[in-house]
Amino acid sequence: MAKVIGIAAHVDAGKTTLSEQVLHLAGVVRSPGRVDHGDAFLDADPLERSRGITIWTGVSSFSLGEEEIFWVDTPGHSDFSPEMERAVAVLDAAVLVVSAAAGIQSHTEVLWELLRQRGTPVVIFLNKTDLAGADVPGLLAEMRRRFSPDLLDLRRWQETGRMGWAVAEEIALRDEGLLETMAQTGTYDEARWTRALQGMVMARQVFPVMAGSALIGTGVEGFLRLLNRLTATRYDPTAPFGALVWKVRRDEKGGRLCCVKVLSGQLSLKDTLTRGQTQWKVNDLRRTQGDRTVRIQTARAGELAVLGGMEGLRAGDGLGFARDMPFSLAPMMAADVLWGPETGLHAVLSALRQLEEEEPTLQVAVRRERLSVRVMGRIQLEILQAEMARRFGLAIRFGPFRVLWRETIAAPAVGVGHYEPLRHYAEVWLRLEPGEPGSGIRFRSEAHVDDLSLNWQRLIETHVFEREHHGVLTGSPLTDVTVVLLQGRAHLKHTEGGDFRQAVYRAIRNALMGARSVLLEPLCAFEARFSIAAYGAVTEAMASIGTALEPPEVEDERVTLRGEAPYALFQELQEDFPALIRGRGTLRVWISRYAPCRDQAAAVAEAGYNPLADPEDTPESVFCAHGAGFNVAWDRVRDFAHLPPPET
Repeated sequence: MAKVIGIAAHVDAGKTTLSEQVLHLAGVVRSPGRVDHGDAFLDADPLERSRGITIWTGVSSFSLGEEEIFWVDTPGHSDFSPEMERAVAVLDAAVLVVSAAAGIQSHTEVLWELLRQRGTPVVIFLNKTDLAGADVPGLLAEMRRRFSPDLLDLRRWQETGRMGWAVAEEIALRDEGLLETMAQTGTYDEARWTRALQGMVMARQVFPVMAGSALIGTGVEGFLRLLNRLTATRYDPTAPFGALVWKVRRDEKGGRLCCVKVLSGQLSLKDTLTRGQTQWKVNDLRRTQGDRTVRIQTARAGELAVLGGMEGLRAGDGLGFARDMPFSLAPMMAADVLWGPETGLHAVLSALRQLEEEEPTLQVAVRRERLSVRVMGRIQLEILQAEMARRFGLAIRFGPFRVLWRETIAAPAVGVGHYEPLRHYAEVWLRLEPGEPGSGIRFRSEAHVDDLSLNWQRLIETHVFEREHHGVLTGSPLTDVTVVLLQGRAHLKHTEGGDFRQAVYRAIRNALMGARSVLLEPLCAFEARFSIAAYGAVTEAMASIGTALEPPEVEDERVTLRGEAPYALFQELQEDFPALIRGRGTLRVWISRYAPCRDQAAAVAEAGYNPLADPEDTPESVFCAHGAGFNVAWDRVRDFAHLPPPET
């Protein structure tokens, strides 16, 4: 049976080094590579080798007894967290590597929480136990406090190859049947106990802990043996086919590759895949081995495979009987893309669109000849710049970082959209209502089917959700609004589906022009742990940016601070935080919610956005007279509308 096991860690914890040792023991590589030597098998990209970090997920496979293991090496830097999240979606179990010398670090906590949210079983490897300052018992105690009391120390079993009475007793304490057997007989059956522990691990009831030094290979063989025994999968190769697309990338010749996990049934060459109304023929089926791919005939349930081509498929798409997989991590920062006169907009946009297929969170936006991308941090921008130069020969740079605002409304507003160039016709009246914070965009209809048929109403709803709508203050995405269909009209001969699209877009924009719009900025929540000696410096820095702090928690000369702050201000402090605590501590930050901007007038003035000059989001409508269409300004559309204003 196949298993997909991923390895994750805070940067520099030794994750890739441990992967190299595992691949060496499995016979994939002759000798383990090293990140600092630039010869790691799974960090084969030149950018990864030059920077000494994992940027893209690497996959290799090997046999271990009767098991086929797919080993997934994920990025460790927080700037590439979305890449890591997509990999987690296909893992059967994860190995979380923690440096015994550095202890729990900020990204370690982020990874633990992500794995918890996804329900992924976790096996922990405490690395670098040979270094000065490594305190395994102390680290274990801290992890039990901060992560879970169900961490099970298997270091003795890892070393000797025998379970031992102490571990057997810990397992029995979680299983009444085993406990009763142990009490009655005074013995334990290691095979039975191992099967029970395997079930506990896969159900996330227990988290095994092992330790060693990946650099010199200490403890790795015992770790790999136990990892295999304590993880299990149950896929059905006879069930109807289902698969999940978890990644899109390009091969060395620029060919498009869709990485999938087969969740049920099997996938073979010449099969036909269907998603909605689109079909693809499987003419190229491969398996990944480091930076190479090997052509195969069939991929079975539980296995990772690569499909060549498949235009239109995106990460998160389900195939066959598999559901789509939503991803939660999203950037809160953006930057404009700049280029010189020798480079054209079309070339830059085309290259960025290709990179966006590989990293969907980029969300490349083009408005009024202006390009922007969304990113997690500055390192990601550097990688993006290097990729554009290496792969496409395009020299670009970026404007200043900016926070991603959103917009909403404070009171209901009614808008009308009319679209009637020659031989086209649609009119829509909508009411926008403020929604609950975090509710996004919602829709309901108050139109009667006798006045507007149900098929047109459903089409209008589709058009509301098919694109991201923008506010009129800064052009930022609209959120927390309910769109209410009040009434509409179609023409028996001249109305086409696209006519209602235009009418809906214009009606939303028309309503926003007369609405009480509110600019929202992201707030971040944080949890910081550091020495109490740095308490004064940290709280002073946080107070200077208006941070709302909860009462501190102090334990063993260490303090824990939690709070909330505007992300635009806190992200600068985040970069300075290691210096404030002299590198001894952790900081975990996440976007908690959006709230009204602290100084809306200043932010709107700085953005300099003119909603009437945005050709992609016009509040005007188009009417027809004497066989020709003409535009009507947003504030006069009601005078020309064919339907009387609805009672609201």
